[in-house]
Amino acid sequence: MITNNDIMKKLRVALKLRDTDIVEILKLADFEISKTELSAFFRREEHENYMPCGDQILRRFLDGLIIRNRGQQ
Repeated sequence: MITNNDIMKKLRVALKLRDTDIVEILKLADFEISKTELSAFFRREEHENYMPCGDQILRRFLDGLIIRNRGQQ
């Protein structure tokens, strides 16, 4: 089963995004997150600092991508 974390990882690689890019994309969707919090999504599940990516964060990330690529509607 693919998780929200897997989707975030795949989009990060496919779009060649850095952590700072993702933080900025989330800001476009009115969601504030630090680079430290963000890095927890990209860790392996076995890591002690791993954090599952919730539906809201993934939704805000996708909304931010739309705003970044198409502009504010």
